[in-house]
Amino acid sequence: MDKLELLKNKIKYRSGYRGTKEMDILLTSFVKSVINELDENKLDKLNDFLKCNDEDIYNYYLNGTLIPNFDDDEILNLFKEFKI
Repeated sequence: MDKLELLKNKIKYRSGYRGTKEMDILLTSFVKSVINELDENKLDKLNDFLKCNDEDIYNYYLNGTLIPNFDDDEILNLFKEFKI
């Protein structure tokens, strides 16, 4: 398994084990919809996004509230536009 596949597996795992079922569903669905379209640099940014606090991610999704210490506009826009 190459480095890119390992990173994708890490992202998939992290998206599905968040602590609340709602965030597991939201983030797993989002990751599945974008993971194969992103290059290695954007996958690293997606991985960083998944390190953010669930409450911050949820507030961004619902209200557009900025996420502290995360500023990748492409990932944020993909997430904001995502609908389950």
